[in-house]
Amino acid sequence: MNIRKSWPLLAFIAMFLVASIAHASSEDTRYFIKSNASFWKKSLTVRHVFDNGFTSDLTDWQLRLTKIFGVEITPVKKLSILDDQLAIKGNIVKQLPTDKVPWGIKAVYGDSMLDKTSGGKDVNVAVLDTGVIKHKDLEGNIKECKDFSSAKPLVDGKCEDKNGHGTHIAGIIVANGGTGGDGIWGVAPEASVYVFKVCTNLGTCWADDVAMAIRTAVDDGAQIINISLGSDTESSLVTDAIKYAVDKNILVVAAAGNDGSYPGSIDHPASYVDVVSVGAVDFNMSVPDWAARGLNEETRSFIRETRDIDFAAPGVNVESTWKDGGYVILSGTSTSAAHISGLAAKLWQKDDKNPMEATRVILKKFSQDILPTGDDNVSGWGLPKLR
Repeated sequence: MNIRKSWPLLAFIAMFLVASIAHASSEDTRYFIKSNASFWKKSLTVRHVFDNGFTSDLTDWQLRLTKIFGVEITPVKKLSILDDQLAIKGNIVKQLPTDKVPWGIKAVYGDSMLDKTSGGKDVNVAVLDTGVIKHKDLEGNIKECKDFSSAKPLVDGKCEDKNGHGTHIAGIIVANGGTGGDGIWGVAPEASVYVFKVCTNLGTCWADDVAMAIRTAVDDGAQIINISLGSDTESSLVTDAIKYAVDKNILVVAAAGNDGSYPGSIDHPASYVDVVSVGAVDFNMSVPDWAARGLNEETRSFIRETRDIDFAAPGVNVESTWKDGGYVILSGTSTSAAHISGLAAKLWQKDDKNPMEATRVILKKFSQDILPTGDDNVSGWGLPKLR
């Protein structure tokens, strides 16, 4: 189409495009517009700009119009938080933790008598989730707070968690025992957290928000990105963002999912080969039925390939910080991924020329095999432990 000759028509169309934006529903109508033309960017409300296009919430009329003009568009996928919802129901929120060092933290430290944790200094962990509240056990750990899930594409300084999932995950990684000494300890209490709220209070997350948060985490100086989110289908936006992170030596850790016991049930983005994918074990080092499986037994042993599990980590009855300032016990591979992100922060090989790869290697070195033996679908290399 000759833009100059068609300008009067396009200007007329643009007025209707802009006028109809307010009616766009954020529930079903987000699309990736594969165009960098200034006309479409001015005519549609741009949410996030990527290398080969941008995302926008479109009305039905706008959607039809882009098709009339032959603009290539694709729906933006959704992800969701990955906790076992059955474990949430009926849980009692307590104002004091059952144990200052929860069993999962003791497990990755390899010390059943542990009464305090340490480590993670000068390491930044980006937690892409439902946000985090101002919890006494997280004071001093929060370095950045950004909301990618609101009506505006990015709100700096806001990341309130009304769901609880993000606060729970952050506590596993960096809880510092509380200002009064009566709180809970995470794996790496000296690490800093970038809290990037990418999910609604209901726990659903648009892929473009997740992708932009990944890129922002990289640009802002994160060394580790924790993604306790997932979907049954791949999002190219998220995959491209992860590649951007890995190319800059950022370690990306993701939860394998809670989709059950069949091989290959691992969710995206954990299934992506460049991601550290984490399954779940319980207190007895058994894998729960609901924990997702990889395809390790069909691929080369101890070589990470697409849809493999890297590790298993504590994911059943895990106690951590909660959205009301107290503590709650949850289950799911979300909590498993957080244990590995915390351990990676504690073990971060900052003096190596490639700290990401060196840290990934040391996690494998410290892994202890879990039944069934070998590089299996449920636990990969096993559970990384300090002792």
